[in-house]
Amino acid sequence: MKISTYLCNMRAVIQRVSKASVTINGTVKSSIGWGFLILLGVCNEDTIEDVEWLVKKIANLRVFGDENDVMNRSILDVKGEALVVSQFTLYASYKKGNRPSWFRAGSHEHSIPLYEAFCKELSGQLAKPVATGEFGADMKVELLNDGPVTICMDTKNKE
Repeated sequence: MKISTYLCNMRAVIQRVSKASVTINGTVKSSIGWGFLILLGVCNEDTIEDVEWLVKKIANLRVFGDENDVMNRSILDVKGEALVVSQFTLYASYKKGNRPSWFRAGSHEHSIPLYEAFCKELSGQLAKPVATGEFGADMKVELLNDGPVTICMDTKNKE
């Protein structure tokens, strides 16, 4: 008998954007200018330590251009904005059939507090409010990807 030892991890897709917004039921809930749109996935094994590690990595990610147009500045350096959107579909399992399942995505009870902690921690790092989506809502996300620059991170790869 084979025992699965799959360990889940917090996941983020970070997109450098010129602007981004979230619309719910035809009303814009949040919008930002230059900065990061962050799609965040939480699983049941994630902890506050994962939140802290991921926020620190994102806040210090050097993907903004310097005076020589080299990606050498962080969102902190350029005083950029951030929009964080919960994204359980980052845990899509597509191995069986063509309809994905999301059994690895965290429960609402576990994910909401970590999503909120992530937003609060990032806001503290940036020293400004972080724009958000609405957990569990049907959101329309609009963005103008700058570059394009898109980075995928997860807390399993901390080393």
